[in-house]
Amino acid sequence: MSCIRENGGEAPGPSQRLIAATLRGALKSLLSPAFQARAPVSLQRRWLATVARATLPARGVPRHPTRFAGVPVEVVGQGRAGTVLYLHGGGYIAGGPATHRALTTRLAKALDATVMVVDYRLAPEHPSPAALDDTLAVYRALLDHGHRPERLAVAGDSAGGGLSLAFLQHLRDGGALPLPAAGVLLSPWLDLTLAHTPEHVAGEAMLSRAWLDFAARAYAGERRGRPEVSPLLGNLNGLPPLLIQCGGDEILGADSERLADALDRADTEGRYQRFADRWHVFQLHAGVLADADRALASIRDFLAGHFHGEARP
Repeated sequence: MSCIRENGGEAPGPSQRLIAATLRGALKSLLSPAFQARAPVSLQRRWLATVARATLPARGVPRHPTRFAGVPVEVVGQGRAGTVLYLHGGGYIAGGPATHRALTTRLAKALDATVMVVDYRLAPEHPSPAALDDTLAVYRALLDHGHRPERLAVAGDSAGGGLSLAFLQHLRDGGALPLPAAGVLLSPWLDLTLAHTPEHVAGEAMLSRAWLDFAARAYAGERRGRPEVSPLLGNLNGLPPLLIQCGGDEILGADSERLADALDRADTEGRYQRFADRWHVFQLHAGVLADADRALASIRDFLAGHFHGEARP
């Protein structure tokens, strides 16, 4: 089955070029210092949390913390169209529901969905498979609470995108639980061996290969080639339809390209959208950046086309 490839963006006008340049500059000055291999993990977490407080969640979208199967979860939105199990990025060592509210609240609003953001355990205190175990526990609890798999999707960005794919592979291989209707991978980190990750990409706004190597070792140690941490190296057959989005200016773009190529040889339906001149997880800037709004609209349309059955009452 071939993976459909699309140019996700449009030629920006002068105002959007100015907005994009401003956002890129802010990321380089504010976020790049957080993602340094030499910085203590505790500092990286605090820095990311501080920067995230300057982002703008969508207005009018409720959210509240709770627990599913003992795992902390932030419930975002009260939409009835479906449920999205969301896995945040941060290299498996940082991030959480609070750092991604600018994205998750807009996702809930655009989809008229309920977004369950898993506050999975982080490395190095909790290396693999802790994050995957927490994700599976929450998914099982969602099913137990009556969330139907045909109206469930998993989505994630960066490390959360890789975790989403590993989660789907684990469900398929286990056979005990039904697969969700679809998966959405935003700038996913899919191969922690970094064998095909370039040293430098022009326009990369925040990540470096040195930091990725640091985070990979914290999460997976010397076993980075296992499919459960590098799902691109695993079996891609028999998965639900996947939507992949990435920017043209990011060091992890090669992972998305390789996944699209691999899906050409698998029986899994894939759609790959590349947004030229955009950076890692640019969807966080929805509401300001037109390409981010277009990306969310594509996610909405993709999931609407794969959710089945009646919406929740």
